[in-house]
Amino acid sequence: MQRNIAVFCTLSATILATSVNIASATERHSHTSYRHSHVTARSTVHREVAHRRARHDDRRDTVARVGASAGDPLQSGIASIYSGGRTANGEVAAAGGLTAAHRSLPFGTMVKVTNSSSGRSVVVRINDRGPFVHGRVIDLTPAAARALGFSGLAHVTLSVVGRG
Repeated sequence: MQRNIAVFCTLSATILATSVNIASATERHSHTSYRHSHVTARSTVHREVAHRRARHDDRRDTVARVGASAGDPLQSGIASIYSGGRTANGEVAAAGGLTAAHRSLPFGTMVKVTNSSSGRSVVVRINDRGPFVHGRVIDLTPAAARALGFSGLAHVTLSVVGRG
């Protein structure tokens, strides 16, 4: 009788240990599957967002290239003033220079900026990236802003004059 109880206990312990191992293995597998599907879903979302962003950037660059021939109106919008510090191409943004920052035009591009309210124009060279404020199309140095007759913000039209 004791021997039967010992065998029964051993057998029960083995079955219990096996079922616990199977349960934990199933749990580990389901957790891994969940984690894998979660990571895959996140990767897919990130990929789609990046793709949409790239398409948006391509459209913006296409708009910039379409009007990029000399004399064609490129953009119109708000101009602002900036100076000081290093520019994206490594120069110092000198307040007295006729330079500007644009989001997508190549460095060295010569752009004619016309103040829509006064009709005054100035040619500036693109040497920096920006502006990084929604609705603004170009950042000008104080000297260029003075030549256009504004301080602060102004509505302007841009046209490419040439490549530097």
